[in-house]
Amino acid sequence: MKKPNQHVPDLDPGQIERALPRGAETIMRRIRNAGGYACLVGGSLRDLLLARPVSDWDIATDLTPEQIKPLFHRVHEIGARFGTLLIPIGSQLYEVTTFRTEAGYRDGRHPDQVAYTRDLREDLQRRDFTVNAMAWAPGEARITDPFGGLADLRRRQIRAVGDPAQRFAEDALRLLRAVRQATELGFQIDPQTFAAIREAAPGLRRISAERIRDELNRILRAPQPSPGFLLLHEAGLLADVLPELDACYGVAQNRFHAFDVFRHSIYAADAAPRENLIVRMAALLHDIGKPQTAAERNGERTFYSHQLLGARQARRLLRRLRYSREEIDRVTHLVRHHMFYYQTEWTDSAVRRFVRTVGLDNIPDLIAVRLADMAGNGRRSGDRTPLQNLLQRVDEVMTRDAALTVKDLAIGGKELMGLGLAPGPGFGRILRALLEEVLDDPAVNTAATLAARAGELIAEGIHLRPDPRKHHDDD
Repeated sequence: MKKPNQHVPDLDPGQIERALPRGAETIMRRIRNAGGYACLVGGSLRDLLLARPVSDWDIATDLTPEQIKPLFHRVHEIGARFGTLLIPIGSQLYEVTTFRTEAGYRDGRHPDQVAYTRDLREDLQRRDFTVNAMAWAPGEARITDPFGGLADLRRRQIRAVGDPAQRFAEDALRLLRAVRQATELGFQIDPQTFAAIREAAPGLRRISAERIRDELNRILRAPQPSPGFLLLHEAGLLADVLPELDACYGVAQNRFHAFDVFRHSIYAADAAPRENLIVRMAALLHDIGKPQTAAERNGERTFYSHQLLGARQARRLLRRLRYSREEIDRVTHLVRHHMFYYQTEWTDSAVRRFVRTVGLDNIPDLIAVRLADMAGNGRRSGDRTPLQNLLQRVDEVMTRDAALTVKDLAIGGKELMGLGLAPGPGFGRILRALLEEVLDDPAVNTAATLAARAGELIAEGIHLRPDPRKHHDDD
């Protein structure tokens, strides 16, 4: 096995070895005992050096998959063409990949030719960024670092291996990966690499929606997503990935806001709970309806009904990126209802109607979006106490009163038929009218009281009137 020259000494090889999980050490030891060479590479080594949690363990070796498979009881071939095996040890999965070279990228994503090599440097040379193009094996006093990855870690920068234009021509997903890794790590992007990203930005259109979605999710899960979305805009990537959000750039708001709609949105995403992707996405998209609803009224900037338009836009956007139906429904529901204004003067009836409108299970997320919206304002944060007290108020009201839908009423269709009402649309009109009265006064939700009231409503002919409700379609 041929190894490249090593220019930058490791800061503390012993620290890396102590942090190495037993499974990784076992895999590398067995490969070594079989006459091969194995080393830790990629993001796992990078994260160990940065003292960050390692989620994916990557091991590279000069043995072929056929030589590796007999060494372990369980092996999964997840990328046979690229020489990649997945080896489970304990509760951890390890990717083990044979050193390889790649050539030809006609689809702008995958190599046309893959060949095994015994030269570690050739393997590292095909990788995307210098901080991911290092290697280390147990017992070695130095990190193999032919492209200056350690120096870039110290500079806190993302820099392409070799010619950045070539790296992005090989795989256009690297355009997003550069931004995502810079966002996750809190790094800058090397100026030459960033210039190449801007030049290669149109290539991102060749990448599948699913791959783009996954990178966006990781940006949203970063400690602070806002620098990532600023980079996407500055690189010209956001106009293709999230054009609805990019259209918010430079859209002025009213005197109550310090930022334009774009910056307000990304700062709201920063303020949303990091562990809740649904809330972070809703916070990011909550105002995308503003550019098209902006108007001047009496010298004031307004955005009437932007939440309704925004919900429709969010639904189309999330469908385009292949999010699940559940994720789409939850995010668009939060965008649609984010403009609620709770006041301590709300009556119990008002609280019940609010719960019925937005759904009991959605209230914690909706409050989180509203708080993030306030935090992203930049000028005034407002009094958060009422919103924080709303959950307690809802809990108190729902403990006493549980009728929120017609299914919760003490009577139903059977009882209406007993009053002489034929099955049909009139059932729904009568039951909805009864629900409104129960929301005002839950004490009337008894079979006798509601049956008597239903008889009065039937006599008044409510069941024969057109339904006055207006339906809003988020599609």
